[in-house]
Amino acid sequence: MTTQKRPARTVVVTAHTGREPAVDSARLVIHRLVGAGLRVRVFDVEAEEIACPGVEVVPADPASLHESELMMVLGGDGTLLRAAEMARPAGVPLLGVNLGHVGFLAEAEVADLGAAVDRVADGRYEVEERMTVEVAIRLNGSTLAETWALNEATVEKVDRMLELVAEIDGRPLSRWGCDGVICATPTGSTAYAFSAGGPVVWPEVEALLMVPISAHALFARPMVVSPRSTLAVEIVPETSAGVLWCDGRRRFDVPPGARVEVRRGTVPVRLARLLGVETTGAPFTDRLVAKFGLPVEGWRGRVRSP
Repeated sequence: MTTQKRPARTVVVTAHTGREPAVDSARLVIHRLVGAGLRVRVFDVEAEEIACPGVEVVPADPASLHESELMMVLGGDGTLLRAAEMARPAGVPLLGVNLGHVGFLAEAEVADLGAAVDRVADGRYEVEERMTVEVAIRLNGSTLAETWALNEATVEKVDRMLELVAEIDGRPLSRWGCDGVICATPTGSTAYAFSAGGPVVWPEVEALLMVPISAHALFARPMVVSPRSTLAVEIVPETSAGVLWCDGRRRFDVPPGARVEVRRGTVPVRLARLLGVETTGAPFTDRLVAKFGLPVEGWRGRVRSP
């Protein structure tokens, strides 16, 4: 009787190769994964900088993630957003290791890198899906561009203040003279929307956010609406043009008279969360406290009866 050999588990490792600590960390990750019997892939555009033996070099393309179990991303949130552009269409989960500043999307810190790799090698992680948004620019019935975002789609001024009308579910809400409008997901609530004064939304809450930026209007509050809603921003004709940014990475011109429509995406981004001995990775509340250094001294928790 012949025993069929089980194929090796495959992990893709990508890093911010412009930072030496990220390259060093990538080598450590690869060394430990290969030592644990996993197959490791790196992208051709990063292979020379990482220069690590025992890896499979593949093109930086979603097709290269075929049969990959996981993508480990070493860098900040910007590096993870770049990786999401390939991982999302492939359906491969991302596990971020933070080497940046705040790093809300990352699951592990560089100080805990060894333990994080060991958990990956042991398969001790779970996968959660994060909502995305689909974005379209339309003008006089024509579609000028279509794209997507994990954090936010932002219509911003180029040089002069924007004059625009905000719309929710096909009905006009208000006209604003402003620097722009952010349409964000719960994941993006701790990114640009947070800096603009928007609320923090826990990732498991299904909602969309609309946050005006420096609006000259009496009513210009951040709004949280249903995930089934459609948000739209129309630039008033014969005023200044704007620009659309998605996750701060993809840029599109928005001419006067055009509208930007934002709705819930059909394809999520999958994020890996490490499992501990008894519980899952740190709850979102703990992440907020750690990332922002929030004061919690004096907290006693629920007092339980003996």
